[in-house]
Amino acid sequence: MKLKTTGLLIASLLVLAGCDQAEKSAQQLMGQAAEAAKQAIDDTHKAAEEALSDATGNLISKKESKDDEEKSESSSQEI
Repeated sequence: MKLKTTGLLIASLLVLAGCDQAEKSAQQLMGQAAEAAKQAIDDTHKAAEEALSDATGNLISKKESKDDEEKSESSSQEI
């Protein structure tokens, strides 16, 4: 009877130790997944900012060149 109880106790401790190890591994994996997701979000944000900057920069430079053309045309007309 004592042998069965001792064996059951040891088995229970091994299962609990295994559960703790599994929990630690799961936490590590979750941490790594969270870091990878954060990096992906940061990369996407950076790419979106660059695309927006390129797009608005092109629009602004086109608008400025049109304004310059209109100014030069009006200046030549005044003379």
